[in-house]
Amino acid sequence: MKTIREIYRIGYGPSSSHTMGPRKASEIFLNRHPEAVAFEVILYGSLAATGKGHLTDVAILDTLQPHAPVEIVWKPSVFLSFHPNGMTFRSKNSLGEVTDEWTVFSVGGGALAEEGKPFDKTPELYEMNSMTQILSWCERTGRSYWEYVQECEDHDIWDYLAEVWSTMREAIERGLDQEGVLPGPLNLRRKASSYYIKAKGYKDSLKSRGLVFAYALAVSEENASGGRIVTAPTCGSCGVVPAVLYHLQKSREFSDTRILRALATAGLVGNIVKQNASISGAEVGCQGEVGVACAMASAAASQLFGGSPAQIEYAAEMGLEHHLGMTCDPVCGLVQIPCIERNAYAAARALDANIYSAFTDGNHRVSFDKVVAVMKQTGHDLPSLYKETGEGGLAKDYEQM
Repeated sequence: MKTIREIYRIGYGPSSSHTMGPRKASEIFLNRHPEAVAFEVILYGSLAATGKGHLTDVAILDTLQPHAPVEIVWKPSVFLSFHPNGMTFRSKNSLGEVTDEWTVFSVGGGALAEEGKPFDKTPELYEMNSMTQILSWCERTGRSYWEYVQECEDHDIWDYLAEVWSTMREAIERGLDQEGVLPGPLNLRRKASSYYIKAKGYKDSLKSRGLVFAYALAVSEENASGGRIVTAPTCGSCGVVPAVLYHLQKSREFSDTRILRALATAGLVGNIVKQNASISGAEVGCQGEVGVACAMASAAASQLFGGSPAQIEYAAEMGLEHHLGMTCDPVCGLVQIPCIERNAYAAARALDANIYSAFTDGNHRVSFDKVVAVMKQTGHDLPSLYKETGEGGLAKDYEQM
């Protein structure tokens, strides 16, 4: 597995696969062809189907158009075999002739890949890439998941995670202060600030749950408005992990050091899924985004409360297992309905997974690795209209109530 930095990418929403990835690809192609007189970009499959709502065209135009005219061609019914998020970049000369062509795929979490050859040149850092292997290592050595991360990553990983945590906190605090309507045709009002105020008026149990909702909504609403957030593991699921960790630090006074260790463990969980399945909604549905985020937050919470390696694995397993089959069906192609509410619910589920695992000794029948394998197969079995195309499920024939 590669670095957990790829799970935690700092950038701007609303979509890691549909906004961050295409922006990065545009920058790479521009650097290859600064002499181009014009560009053509063809978007395929999911990128074309929900690209306008996800600001895919804006990301590409913002990058290429200051240098040369850009034509964007939308082909939502054409799915390339390697991945649903395909795009082809073409550079042209003054005669209108194509001088170069590059097909690349945005495979989730802001990462890019090319069919048939490795695109990402970052080194493999983790020798073990399954939860079962790492759990066995923890039990054999008496160490924890975050210590395995520390052993495998570069020495400055804690500085990077500190920046990640700072960015997450800032997104929550900005989101709690914002009011008004999110961009796009849904005219969806921001809710984080009102949830936060209402939660303050309840007694402890309801107050706790209301605050978690508010924190998750705050980050997700910042993402939906194109704000600066951290993928965890994607933009569409960026509210879950910050909400859980922010709430636990505020309510239980966990130190920053312990929060960063929890982030390391959560990142390892996300990395295992990315390595062995997918974190792309266009490939496996929302189970790969919000489901994985819930698993990450569940593991982080369990560690903070002193869970054993087996209990942490169990919490992560429940977080993902109970999102199996979740479709990605964004209304109007926006990362708003049902995405924002799903972040709030998943944050609450993560806390429940921690509590449930804490009542056990960590022994259970279905491993985290088995759930990851099932999620991958389930995602491949889902019809494409349920995987970030905006054509099925809640997105189909949407009418405002």
